[in-house]
Amino acid sequence: MTPSTDRVVVRVGDRVIADTSKSLVLQESTYPAVRYIPLDDVDRTQLRRTETSTHCPYKGDAAYYTITGEPELTDSVWVYEQPYEAVRAIAGHVAFYPDRVSIAVD
Repeated sequence: MTPSTDRVVVRVGDRVIADTSKSLVLQESTYPAVRYIPLDDVDRTQLRRTETSTHCPYKGDAAYYTITGEPELTDSVWVYEQPYEAVRAIAGHVAFYPDRVSIAVD
């Protein structure tokens, strides 16, 4: 996991959901790198927690958020609130499915 000072802006259409210069980049195996964004840099008024959860053997249990508004994007954001020790730094950060939102990195 690598801290990044690149500016990352997450949008749904014209709406900004997140804007940060403090993301963490997590590269797992051959998967594309994932940007984890501090919750403090996310507009949480546009998120609604869902009951969905999944388990990752490397990171722990993930919880999910739906992005509200038009369009509503169900379970498009995930968070590891109590990640395993090896990835402890992603606690307090969220990630977005890149096929559901626009993620610009400058």
